[in-house]
Amino acid sequence: MKRWQKTILISITVLALLACIGPFLVPVPPLEGTVTESELADPDSKFIEVDDVTIHYKEQGSGETTFILLHGFGASVFSWREVMDDFAARGRVIAYDRPAFGLTERPMPETWTANPYGMDANIELLRGLMDSLKVEKAILVGNSAGGAVSVAFALRYPERVESLILVDPGLGGGRGREFPTWALPLMRSPQMRHVGPLLVRDIAVDGDETILRAWSDASKVTAEIFDGYHKPLQAHNWDRALYELTFAPPYPELRPLLPNLKTRAFIIGGQDDRLIRAWYFEAIALEIPGAQLVLLPRCGHVPHEECPDALLTNVFQFLDSLP
Repeated sequence: MKRWQKTILISITVLALLACIGPFLVPVPPLEGTVTESELADPDSKFIEVDDVTIHYKEQGSGETTFILLHGFGASVFSWREVMDDFAARGRVIAYDRPAFGLTERPMPETWTANPYGMDANIELLRGLMDSLKVEKAILVGNSAGGAVSVAFALRYPERVESLILVDPGLGGGRGREFPTWALPLMRSPQMRHVGPLLVRDIAVDGDETILRAWSDASKVTAEIFDGYHKPLQAHNWDRALYELTFAPPYPELRPLLPNLKTRAFIIGGQDDRLIRAWYFEAIALEIPGAQLVLLPRCGHVPHEECPDALLTNVFQFLDSLP
């Protein structure tokens, strides 16, 4: 072997070793002051094991009609606090924390049998939750990413969904793929899983700006609201779970599947949503057969928090109009 060939081979070997070993040399200090999810529970919190994941949920009311509330990215059952009582006045209402959020258990790769954070896992977890709580059919109320889970569930299990209430839903197709599929195996490697938490811990700081942008009028965001959103960041492994969610197994795009949706759908969005623009809601309303759309003026991405009365009035008008 010639000298230049040896030099190239040695260089490649060194670079490969650095790529394999280098990330493990980066110190990742453990989170300080974190506790178990149960230690953060409220007096009305409930926990149930579904598909080997302990789910945190809250439940009110009773009756033939069941509402299941699905929060958005970075939120939790806390986000439904303004509307729980009103839904409970019309039946049984269940709000639960999706995996990686709130006070639901955050399984880690070393303990799970399958990644619980992807869309497919979310669909099956919702089915399991309904089975465990003896819910045969429900009205799904999904905000933002929770709307995507609701639609995906309705496409797979239409017989389990009475109707869809999509609150500022994010169903994909608005900005294109945000991370190339070919890079996912790299991001799931042991090396990246080691340093991954460092990449997402900034959410504790940057998340406040997102909360403010979720409201049309940021002056309405109180210290209590910030506290409610910050609370789950006290749970063990919140950073690792968020990283695993970000690079969970991919799922087919929902937008091309919307014409196949057989479930009655009501889309309600904030006219002044700064996270997902109102034109997007108008577009998907045209793609879902028979969908109805209402845009609320002076309201942002979380109408159930910022404009609960207007949201409830329109949702109940829609439900009352159904045969």
